[in-house]
Amino acid sequence: MPQLSLHSPFGELTLSEEDGAIVALDWGRGRDQEATPLLRRACAQLQDYFDGLRDAFDLPLNPAGTPFRLRVWEAMRAIPPGETRSYAELARALGSAPRAVGQACGANPIPILIPCHRVVAADGSLGGYSGGEGLATKRFLLELERRAHPRAARSRSAAEGRTSLP
Repeated sequence: MPQLSLHSPFGELTLSEEDGAIVALDWGRGRDQEATPLLRRACAQLQDYFDGLRDAFDLPLNPAGTPFRLRVWEAMRAIPPGETRSYAELARALGSAPRAVGQACGANPIPILIPCHRVVAADGSLGGYSGGEGLATKRFLLELERRAHPRAARSRSAAEGRTSLP
């Protein structure tokens, strides 16, 4: 399986490709490095994202998961940059339970590209994050997007009755 690593603001990330789609984004440097056109494009898009030049990704993704997890990951991809949704909100939309949504978030094989960092607790606190340095990484990603989309972050907070962001 071709892999390519890139440097990010919180260390090395490794992308994996299979059958013409991104199947994983892992924390740390991958052992095998093979710069396919898709992996080079994905690395470039991630670098643009970290530089504040991009907020959406145009990449084929094929995460391995149960039908339920695939539905949760698709719902996460629909959350606009600079905004968050709670585990409970996603659960209601999917006819499920918040804990099941949280488990699907934790099992996300392509974090950042499938933005599980945009899912927070119902009280506005960050909830959990299993990637990188945990909550520090989640906070960094949310702040990066909020700086790029301050209006979206303000309007979402106002709608939820919050005066500060998680």
